[in-house]
Amino acid sequence: MTTAVGHSGNADVAIVGAGAIGLSLAWELARRGKSVTLLDAGEPGHESSWAGAGILPPCLAPESRDPLTALHRLSMELHPVWAERLQEATGVDVGFRSCGGVYLAYDRGEAAALAGMAFEAEASGVPVETWSPEEIVRREPALGQLLSREKPLTAKFFPGECQIRNPRFVRALRLACEQAGVAVRPHVRVRRWKTEGRRLVAVRSDGVETIAADAFVAAAGAWTQELLGSIGVAPEIFPIRGQMLLYESPEPRLRSVLNVGPRYFVPRDDGLLLVGATEEEVGFGKANTAEGVAELRRFAERTLPALADREPLKTWAGLRPATFDGLPYLGRVPGLENLYVAAGHFRAGLTLSPGTAVVVADELCGQTPAVDLQPFRVGR
Repeated sequence: MTTAVGHSGNADVAIVGAGAIGLSLAWELARRGKSVTLLDAGEPGHESSWAGAGILPPCLAPESRDPLTALHRLSMELHPVWAERLQEATGVDVGFRSCGGVYLAYDRGEAAALAGMAFEAEASGVPVETWSPEEIVRREPALGQLLSREKPLTAKFFPGECQIRNPRFVRALRLACEQAGVAVRPHVRVRRWKTEGRRLVAVRSDGVETIAADAFVAAAGAWTQELLGSIGVAPEIFPIRGQMLLYESPEPRLRSVLNVGPRYFVPRDDGLLLVGATEEEVGFGKANTAEGVAELRRFAERTLPALADREPLKTWAGLRPATFDGLPYLGRVPGLENLYVAAGHFRAGLTLSPGTAVVVADELCGQTPAVDLQPFRVGR
């Protein structure tokens, strides 16, 4: 049974974790009139939400009833709306734009996967174009040198692919939260939970500060399982390191997001070019490695040879919160009346953040969520 939260003197909701998911949920709840305390062990928005590339893939099956697809569809409907609202509220342009995505496949496995994506899109009426090598060079002149050496087995263009400037997005969300009355508390590491029967009544920080609320949400990304372990709740979330590079883009610049197998380039309007990303199961080690950077540089220079004489402007890494079945954990935790989880989005946290905020806020407010949360439940 879902219990709607309301005013009792405490904050209505305390959210532990202020990445894109926690910030989005805090803003959504505040706009619904709820009082919210938002806690983060570091600086809000500075973990995987900051580290990602901000790619927003199109929803390839918009009529599907699959819950993850429904969450994706809802989020993609909300992103342009949220971008406009955030700019109006904070003056921050989050960099949302529809740039399209080019997908190249150079081996049979990648070609089969890409053909499956295109088939699903076309069957649902989602625009997708098949590009010849000549069309690739005409539409993306930056790939001319690559195509002169090796031609892909398959090339597709998805016009509905978008991007967002993720550091700007989380900065705008934090500003909007503060303007809406959210108590944003950085550098508060939650260590203990205080329970009374089947309810949580407070969390305790490193500094032995007690923070009470009517309801609590664990949204700590890759750290969520560790956060909840002390009360016997164990959503199976584990960290996957992703390393990234940033270049000054050579001329001619890419116009669209470029996806080559699991790797990608994201061109920004100001001439910066993101290259990513590795996928490494190494625990909570977040540092760049020489091997990871070298691997990404080889990919970057093979695809865009003009990068060979350039050093990356910056390298960094983040920890994606992965789950064993690929679904995030969303909704109330069984056995506890007022604890909720919103975590485990892996590479899709930014993409799914608006939709996640809406459906989890629905449940917290005693409303029927716009997406069925049963498949996302803890303990599934």
